[in-house]
Amino acid sequence: MDTHPHTRPRILLHDPTLRDGQHAVGHQLDADQLSAYAAAANAAGVPVVEVGHGNGLGASSLQIGRAALDDATMLTTVREALTSSRMGVFMAPGWGTSGDLTAAVRHGADIVRIAAHCTEADVTERHLGSVRDLGAEAQGVLLMSHMTGPGELAEQCALMVKFGAQAVGIMDSAGHYLPADVAARVHAIADAVDVPVIFHAHNNLGLAVANSLAAVDAGASVIDATARGFGAGAGNTPLEVLVAVLERHGVETGIGLRQVLAAADVAADRLMKAPPSIDSIAVASGLAGVFSGFKRPVLQTAHAEGVDPIELFLALGERQVVAGQEDLIGDVARQLKAATR
Repeated sequence: MDTHPHTRPRILLHDPTLRDGQHAVGHQLDADQLSAYAAAANAAGVPVVEVGHGNGLGASSLQIGRAALDDATMLTTVREALTSSRMGVFMAPGWGTSGDLTAAVRHGADIVRIAAHCTEADVTERHLGSVRDLGAEAQGVLLMSHMTGPGELAEQCALMVKFGAQAVGIMDSAGHYLPADVAARVHAIADAVDVPVIFHAHNNLGLAVANSLAAVDAGASVIDATARGFGAGAGNTPLEVLVAVLERHGVETGIGLRQVLAAADVAADRLMKAPPSIDSIAVASGLAGVFSGFKRPVLQTAHAEGVDPIELFLALGERQVVAGQEDLIGDVARQLKAATR
């Protein structure tokens, strides 16, 4: 990040509204919705618009939810609406494949994020190399990053840089962090790598904007944010709020405030039934350190088994479950039910 005394620092805001927001609507955004928001974000000067199933390329499935559209349709629809913004995609090995990466770049993806659990960066090696070979920008992100400390995260990020990542960082997948947690982790990563550092917040404890600001001050230069916070569980950092806060903080984003407010209105009108809120389940998820995207299956299972969803979230947190382990929700619910008999 440029900190020359005669210039304002500049941050790149990465907008996964059309990917993380899919979690909030069961991955059912249609082509008209994708196109409308992408056009509004493009008009606001949002640098990167990310699109896809909530869990990324290749993830549409019965287990975690089938998307309304296939990956190719989502990508071509958004690509057509982006005349100046770059298009991003997300892939977690195990859901997506090298074939999905090749198709995504063919359909116009400029930036490809390869995700891994916070201690398993080694699984990104082949895919990061593939993205570089395909000519797209390769980024590496660590999920559920609260589950390990600053030193380990820095080592894992350095490993992804070695594999070819051109930016690396962490996702607070469960909305568990306090600002000091973020600062310690981002500092450690920034000291360990010579590429831009990414931070992605969730708002379970109401700290997404504060945590994003802490990340900026600690050296992150790519910050994720979505329109009205549209995302899994309690949602993400609200893009339009973050643009305003960074403006007050003396940080350039290149995004027009009036235009991004208009884009947020498009998102509110066209994409969501209601903006994300911090309900009791969201707080429990954040405290327990459980992925926000578990909200829907936890509520459904708790109702079916007759157990308290908050207790179920806390029990899942004790077992340190991660995305992809949704099948454990029923097992844990039945254990809770048996223990109360």
